[in-house]
Amino acid sequence: MSCAKIDPSLHQAQKPPWIKVRLPSNPIFFSTKALISDLRLHTVCESAQCPNRWECWSQGTATMMIAGDRCTRACGFCAVTTAKPFALEEDEPQRVAEAVRRMKLKHVVITAVARDDLKDGGANHFARTIGAIREMDPKIVIEVLVPDFHARDWCIQIVLDAAPDIYNHNMETVERLTPMVRSRAKYRTSLRVLKRAKELSPQAVTKSGVMLGLGETESELFQTMDDLREVGVQVLTMGQYLRPTPQHLPVVEYIAPAQFEFFGEIARKKGFEHVASGPLVRSSYHAADFHPVVR
Repeated sequence: MSCAKIDPSLHQAQKPPWIKVRLPSNPIFFSTKALISDLRLHTVCESAQCPNRWECWSQGTATMMIAGDRCTRACGFCAVTTAKPFALEEDEPQRVAEAVRRMKLKHVVITAVARDDLKDGGANHFARTIGAIREMDPKIVIEVLVPDFHARDWCIQIVLDAAPDIYNHNMETVERLTPMVRSRAKYRTSLRVLKRAKELSPQAVTKSGVMLGLGETESELFQTMDDLREVGVQVLTMGQYLRPTPQHLPVVEYIAPAQFEFFGEIARKKGFEHVASGPLVRSSYHAADFHPVVR
């Protein structure tokens, strides 16, 4: 893997043939799109320009993004709009629960934009959304993909008190590249978030993910795996970084599918209970393939 220093002026690596996006081919895609529009919800599928949107929506699944579609951070990899957020919508948790009911989901992933403008970073909004879904269906597996909350224990605790089954916070990249890739985020802060989540709620599964192709070395990736295992992370996702616009960081390298398989095997040997590793893997892609012991 390349160890080139990231520079936004670098030429974009040429996209290989294995990076393919499937266009919608069945009516379920359009019914999913209509449902999301009808309930006035945001999805990370759209806001982050996820390459798997067509596949997931065609299967009747989507990752809900709460707390609006305006983020207070400006990460170099992310397509979500950076702007002053609007006020929280008090009925959004109930609308999300209704979407989950209509889609007949058994495993739901809830994420959010970073809300540094809020004292609790949006933690209570996560908790209310989890509660609304639990009230609708107590048996559903709920996975949350949360921001770092600046590693404040009381914010992490608010989310955990609502009893999500999986607590996901992405590292996104290796330590050396974090300052260039993640706005205002710190590698060690994210590790602390995952460590405290496991300490505060041992029964919750902790999960994280990294993007490859930003210039990381193999040894740096393996060190990140070790760091995650050291703080008790059980589930790991690894996928190819794809540049959403020319204003975002370029792709330094496209990682071949066989290399992703190799990295996945290494991660399993390091002790992760479940690993998803492939060019188009994202945090919530086929999330239901992992079956946690539901409390």
